[in-house]
Amino acid sequence: MDFDTAIALFWLKKLVSVLILPPLMPFALILIGLLMGRRRPRSGRTLVWTGLVSGLLLITPAPVGLLLEPLEPRQPVSLSAAADAQAIVILGGGRMSNAPEYGGDTVNRITLERLRYGARLSRQTGLPILVSGGAPSGEIPEAILMKGSLEEDFGVRVRWTEPSSLDTRQNARYSAGQLKASGVTRILLVTHAAHMRRARAEFEAAGMQVSIAPTAWLGPRPLGNPVDEEVLPNLPSASSAYAAWFAVHEWVGLLAYRLSR
Repeated sequence: MDFDTAIALFWLKKLVSVLILPPLMPFALILIGLLMGRRRPRSGRTLVWTGLVSGLLLITPAPVGLLLEPLEPRQPVSLSAAADAQAIVILGGGRMSNAPEYGGDTVNRITLERLRYGARLSRQTGLPILVSGGAPSGEIPEAILMKGSLEEDFGVRVRWTEPSSLDTRQNARYSAGQLKASGVTRILLVTHAAHMRRARAEFEAAGMQVSIAPTAWLGPRPLGNPVDEEVLPNLPSASSAYAAWFAVHEWVGLLAYRLSR
């Protein structure tokens, strides 16, 4: 697959995801139901109510927690797992364009959460770091921004930079190529807890032995701790809506992973 085709597929996937993920998906169901109302009133009403109910469920903590629970690991990384690894791999999660306080593009908060934990693990273990993330719109690759943040903001050196990937599968394939060339096959994989199931599958398919190092839980916390009210409050909120978007995105990604294997 050439670069132009890969970029076109990337943006097509982004467009489809906008249409099928919250918050647009419930509104789309409602709109279709209203448009169908005159010709097929029963089907129209069903779609309208489906949109309303699904929209409410996707901003309410209890059902959102049910979506997240099968995705997120129940434990953080153990010191014994870290001791067996040869490198830390941190996956990009997005960028912030034209940040005035940084004089241009920088990492977004999702990526920053991963970088912070990766930096902590590197200090604890002494393991070298690989950062992975490309540039679908031809900007500075995300991996370059990640490297800059780790070295300037956290004082942690980056050994490998993978700047070409456009999705999790390419994160795994391109990172594995660099790591294997350096004799590395055992990694600590750092990404969001909700993203870990899909990311781990891709890296293992690329030939890596993966010890998971999840961060930024959105659902019930490990070790039996209660849910943080700032993340999933008792009442519907923007925070629980964000967690629902992340969860649905990962379930769609897992389905795509299985269909494309």
